[in-house]
Amino acid sequence: MEALLKAPLTSRVYEVGDFAAAQELYHSNGWTDGLPVVPPTRDAVDACLDWALMSPDQLIGIEPVRAQPITAEKLAINAVMAGCLPMHFPVVATAWQAMMKDEFLLHGVTSSTGGCAILVIINGPIRLEIGASGSFNALANSDRATAVIGRALRH
Repeated sequence: MEALLKAPLTSRVYEVGDFAAAQELYHSNGWTDGLPVVPPTRDAVDACLDWALMSPDQLIGIEPVRAQPITAEKLAINAVMAGCLPMHFPVVATAWQAMMKDEFLLHGVTSSTGGCAILVIINGPIRLEIGASGSFNALANSDRATAVIGRALRH
């Protein structure tokens, strides 16, 4: 477990003065869907990786078009930016592992001009643990968990 906590992150680091400057950096680089982005600090990324018991270099899958590796570090950065808490990250990682399978046809989903959307069904004790609603507005942003997990999977 100690090695997991000390594993180096390899992603580029951007220094900004404050939260507003971070938002401007994200918007000017096209790194947001228009909503505010949570800065992916080392502590926040480490917290997600620790919660899921994943090392930064753990391979989640290979993106099918450009054959780019998707690592736990990159996925955790994206999840933090989407607003995920550490407890949400295992759901994001599991969904991405499923989405990387050939049967899912990730390229078709991500490049569709027909308005394709991803549906993830969260069931069992994890749904209650993370506070995902299974009632009113269950297929939309009815609570923080489904809103941020959905955002992490779309971007």
